[in-house]
Amino acid sequence: MSEMNESRRALLKGLGLGLATCPFALGAARAETAQVTAAPQQGAASAEDRVSPYGLHQPGIATNRPAWGMVASFDAIVDTPADLERLLRRLTERIRFLTSGGAVPELDPKLPPADSGILGPVLRPDALTITLGLGASLFERHPWLAPHRPAQLARMTSFPNDALDADQCHGDIALQICANTQDTIIHALRDILKNLPDQLVLRWKQEGNVPVIAPQPPGVVESARNFLGFRDGSANPDPADAALMERVLWVQGPGWAAGGSYMAVRVIRNFVERWDRAPLLEQERIMGRTKVTGAPLDHPTGSEADTPEYAADPAGDLTPLDSHIRLANPRDAGGERHLMLRRPFNYSNGVTRSGQLDQGLLFIAYQASLNEGFIAAQTRLNGEPLEEYIKPVGGGYFFAPPGFSNAPDDYLGRQLIDAIGRTPSKT
Repeated sequence: MSEMNESRRALLKGLGLGLATCPFALGAARAETAQVTAAPQQGAASAEDRVSPYGLHQPGIATNRPAWGMVASFDAIVDTPADLERLLRRLTERIRFLTSGGAVPELDPKLPPADSGILGPVLRPDALTITLGLGASLFERHPWLAPHRPAQLARMTSFPNDALDADQCHGDIALQICANTQDTIIHALRDILKNLPDQLVLRWKQEGNVPVIAPQPPGVVESARNFLGFRDGSANPDPADAALMERVLWVQGPGWAAGGSYMAVRVIRNFVERWDRAPLLEQERIMGRTKVTGAPLDHPTGSEADTPEYAADPAGDLTPLDSHIRLANPRDAGGERHLMLRRPFNYSNGVTRSGQLDQGLLFIAYQASLNEGFIAAQTRLNGEPLEEYIKPVGGGYFFAPPGFSNAPDDYLGRQLIDAIGRTPSKT
């Protein structure tokens, strides 16, 4: 039996499940609909919503996206494998507590309180997910860790249109924190900073949200709109298709990384004042979709679910050859290997020194192959007309390890620590 199958069976055993009955095939308890990027609907979310932190894969990847999200990047203070294991165990402990909810412990009032108090004395789970990503710098800095770096994990390099701020890039550890409300994600970040100050130093963070829309009729799913006014996520692969997810989302084994996923994060500023002055027809031709419905330009009376037919439009008379959707996903032979699962959030950071709105997109995408997923897509997009209206300023590449079980001694990242322990010592 391969190492991957042994690890998979061990995890299922810890979950108390057999292979045939495992409900975590998508790595999340709430991935019951096909559209990760569907706009949240009014009245559908509750503070009692709970996403299990356990499974073959981490939640927050194929899990339905709630209204609020954040990526926080940290420098990790670890010198030995034991230090890293301690960090991962402590982080897992906080994830278990925060995603479950419950009463905040009461301490001696002469001591600092156990909690910030911003959610009150009883925490509600609020659909909270905390997804861990490991950065290339963590592996580069330690000889005992370097041999275990995921094959495609590297520091994010600049593309031609980038203006990357070093203070908003990279990191040893990234946490994607998502929930129904902003207070819940802020509370989770502050809890982790309070409880792990000796091992995690905050490097940068970006939070955002997606608009909550009116309730829709049964079966009607709409992708949320970004700050350019277009629906974002229309062509996302279907996370309910487990076979497809195995091919495009989850890294295959053997090896400790099996069941994990590469995470690409980009903080992309939108020049919204300039965009708002562009004619509607120009905006639509840049995007390749209608603005109101999201329908592709070769099916303008349809819906965002319609598939553009590029073969019937080889010269780009209807959908321009340099439109965003056509460059990002040309839908050619073998195109499946370039798919990625996106779950972006809109951000608004105030006003720049030049008096412009600092707004944009917190782009987050997961894929089994970073090179064939995000990097290939972004390379095709180099020089696209949309670049006049956007400017990537930060982000990084990370690797989201496989999930963990509810066994008391299991923890997030255990597979990596086990692999380090199996490495023969060098004399």
